[in-house]
Amino acid sequence: MHTSVSAPRRSSFVLVQAQQYSLPLVFALFGLIMGSWAGRIPALAAGVNVSHAALSMVLVCGGLGAVLSYPVSSFMMKRFGARKTILLAGLALLSVLVSIGMAPTVPRLMMSVLMLGVTASIFDVAMNSAAARREKVSGKSEMSRLHGLCCAGGLVGATLGSLMASLKIAPATHFLMLAGPLAVVLWMAYSVLEADEVGVQVEKKSFALPRGPLVLLGLLGFFGSMAEGSIADWSGMFLKEHFGASDGLAPLSLSAFSVMMLISRMFGDKLKERHGAKRLVSTGAMIAAAGLFFAVLAPNAYVALIGFAVAGVGLALVFPFVFSAAGAQGPAALAAVASMAYSGSLMGPPAIGAVAHFIGMQAAIAYIGALSIVIAMVACRTRMLK
Repeated sequence: MHTSVSAPRRSSFVLVQAQQYSLPLVFALFGLIMGSWAGRIPALAAGVNVSHAALSMVLVCGGLGAVLSYPVSSFMMKRFGARKTILLAGLALLSVLVSIGMAPTVPRLMMSVLMLGVTASIFDVAMNSAAARREKVSGKSEMSRLHGLCCAGGLVGATLGSLMASLKIAPATHFLMLAGPLAVVLWMAYSVLEADEVGVQVEKKSFALPRGPLVLLGLLGFFGSMAEGSIADWSGMFLKEHFGASDGLAPLSLSAFSVMMLISRMFGDKLKERHGAKRLVSTGAMIAAAGLFFAVLAPNAYVALIGFAVAGVGLALVFPFVFSAAGAQGPAALAAVASMAYSGSLMGPPAIGAVAHFIGMQAAIAYIGALSIVIAMVACRTRMLK
């Protein structure tokens, strides 16, 4: 009698433990996929013999796909709920990754990257919606740690991409090698994810901007993704052009930024309980501005790396807390804020590129610093950041 009672208890305990790790696994998986794609961009560009100008158009397709994904993510969240949407969007995302590796021409690559933007955005909205619901049910802040794991996955993916490139393994082969195992991991995570409400009422719109108090959250996401995307795309170029940094040293600006962002996010939830999201985002943005201005005025590339590391600490908590606040208002609010945030990632890097072209790289990085001050000002006025 004793064993028959303890066995179900033991299995239910194992299930609860598995559920605890399933969502962190989903976030890390998403980071790994996106990092793998980012790490192979140079090889993909070389494969279709694309110019720098045409490559920027290819990358814009990803942002455009993310912006256009709103009606699809809204429909899927209403029809299937977050849990099943994670599985469907994740499998679609892995298929698209393989198609990117196999794209033989620039138009095909642009179409595949457009679909990457759509599928990645749907996956992102679904996993953040599941995370926001988990925060609501448990009453504990977890979003910062989850985004930290996504960041860690991205670093692993980019490092793996660098390793594959050094081994002369083609992107198509690399992505095929990844897709199968990652699909199995995704299925395992899905099978133990907590069940969620299906049929959340979402407005039918082709593109939705946040309204009311959500507007300021949308603006924070917009400026935050502008700043983050611009640092990712241009910090290495700044070190190379302004200081004459080597090809080995220049990418370390993004590494310093990403590693410090990861560390900051791992402590974000505890800091939120003590100091509140509004104070952390506004203070962090001012710290990021100081770091970026420090990089601009640095005497050499090595000192400038410290500035980008400080910027990573400062900007780390913008996205987790914006998505947490939007997700608490429901999937429709989260999808609208996410759409506005992704339009920032679409517009940021080309805007910085224009500043760099007409005024210079120092002015471009200083512009991102000014953008961080704007983030701090908007955060101070945002009532939904608790």
